[in-house]
Amino acid sequence: MNGIFLALQFFTSIPIRKELPMELRHITAMYGALPFVGALIGLSMTTSLLVSEWLGFGSLLASVLALVVGIALTGGLHLDGVADTSDAYFSYRDQNRRHEILSDPRIGAFGTLGLIVFILLKFALLQELIATNQASVYVLVAVPFFARGAMVIYFVTTQPAKESGMAHFFLGKLNRGPLISWTIVCMVAGLIAIGIVLETAFLPMVFVSVIGLSLLLYRSWTVRNFGGVTGDLSGAFIEGMEVVLWLAVLILL
Repeated sequence: MNGIFLALQFFTSIPIRKELPMELRHITAMYGALPFVGALIGLSMTTSLLVSEWLGFGSLLASVLALVVGIALTGGLHLDGVADTSDAYFSYRDQNRRHEILSDPRIGAFGTLGLIVFILLKFALLQELIATNQASVYVLVAVPFFARGAMVIYFVTTQPAKESGMAHFFLGKLNRGPLISWTIVCMVAGLIAIGIVLETAFLPMVFVSVIGLSLLLYRSWTVRNFGGVTGDLSGAFIEGMEVVLWLAVLILL
């Protein structure tokens, strides 16, 4: 239970006003619960769409409200990762300077542009999914679930970019083998469930391919340009993975 509370405390804006233990098993459980936190966020976005439909809102306003709900529940944490990653990468500086930029709470021009692009992409994809009746509860719950599951695998299998920070701290307190096994089992179960519900094996197969390719490419890119993983890079991965998965759903369904 502490793992779930930790996941909500660190990865959402839901107020968990309690001092929780942070030993190896608790941190491992926190990351094990992260995909289900994503499913909760997706379920909340679905609820906002149902409310919008009940109020008679069109797809434009409904998609804005759903996107706001998603951002509010994460506290903009992952979008902050997008902004910081954009600022750091497009500075075209060495790794040490990029790490400094990642740690800087201020946002620059490239961070602002990256943030705008990602929000517009997510808005456009969500609006299109709603307009074409593809924004089902299954899709809206599955995408953040798989995005965070993929992030856990990326995070656990990548070395920390620096010898300080939250990523370095958490990676030192993880039981990696069981966490990877648990995450893969959860994702496989989710893929099977999606295939059964939507009566297709094609979409789960595409999800596996997209997630696998994204993991390989993003991991290689972060190691080459940043030396490994950081909290900001993990947040940017979640946002990018959601965009890619929504796009896959839109194209295929």
